[in-house]
Amino acid sequence: MRRPSFVPKVDPFLLSLIVVVAIASLLPARGLAASVFDVVAEVAIGLLFFLHGAKLSREAIVQGIGNWRLHMLVLASTFVWFPAIGLAVSELAPGWLDPLMVSGMLFLTLLPSTVQSSIAFTAVARGNVAAAVCSASLSNVLGIIVTPLLASLLIHSRGSTHGLNWHAFEGVIVQLLLPFLAGHLLRPLIGGWVDRHKALLQPVDRGSILLVVYTAFSAAVVNGIWQVLGLVDLTALLVISGIILALIIGLNAMLARLVRLPREDAIVLLFCGSKKSLASGVPMAGALFAPAQVGMVVLPVMIFHQLQLFVCAWLAARYAAQVTPTIEPDEGRP
Repeated sequence: MRRPSFVPKVDPFLLSLIVVVAIASLLPARGLAASVFDVVAEVAIGLLFFLHGAKLSREAIVQGIGNWRLHMLVLASTFVWFPAIGLAVSELAPGWLDPLMVSGMLFLTLLPSTVQSSIAFTAVARGNVAAAVCSASLSNVLGIIVTPLLASLLIHSRGSTHGLNWHAFEGVIVQLLLPFLAGHLLRPLIGGWVDRHKALLQPVDRGSILLVVYTAFSAAVVNGIWQVLGLVDLTALLVISGIILALIIGLNAMLARLVRLPREDAIVLLFCGSKKSLASGVPMAGALFAPAQVGMVVLPVMIFHQLQLFVCAWLAARYAAQVTPTIEPDEGRP
């Protein structure tokens, strides 16, 4: 039986994340094993961002860089409107959500946009793909600096005692930014090979995230995450994520009409400006928060990640359905 076109499919990567969380819950890494996993995870994260830098095409950026108004709107959505909503949630949520989970929700709103899925959904919806490549790439490059800076300022300013400090910000530079820059600087030498073997490199991308998630949840389980987190909390996270996503999509749609963006650019603002990167969020959380707290912090990111894929897949299909071929009338007809 075929799946209806209006029903988005479940991302297999989400199932992998669920399995890893289950394994970490039943068989968490402890003692020496936990230390080994920590070191391996750090190496995997460095490799992940090195490959991200090597995959960044300067030609694609140059092709779409001229649309500066669109890029500013995408960056404003990612690093201004999203954090503003996150701050509002962080003010309303205390009292009925775990404080660390509240910090995780705020951290979620500070992350950069995704790259691959933003571009893919833009292409499906018949949007401006070149501009999407530029906006998503620019968001990720700036996010390596902007996200830790915003996290240090906003989460710390709320009186958080969750181990977020300027030393952690320096760790992000060493662990994420330097490998990214090294990969991009070496792109003239290795870029061709990376582009030809994207399918082979995907396991490194996703495997790194799964490894960090296992390490994070192992530490969280050892520290009793499932004693303080229940079904009500997970339901609350899903509802709040849905509200945040609905608000940002509605705001971007309104701004696109207000500034009269062409349809192709409005699609870019919708998809690049409403998504948050799990690939960047998990490693950054590992660098910014104490190991025992990372599991709780990345949980909102994992839930929002799958929710945005469902909603954006549905929206992309609707936009694509609106594009119908123009039928020219026969010349002989009156």
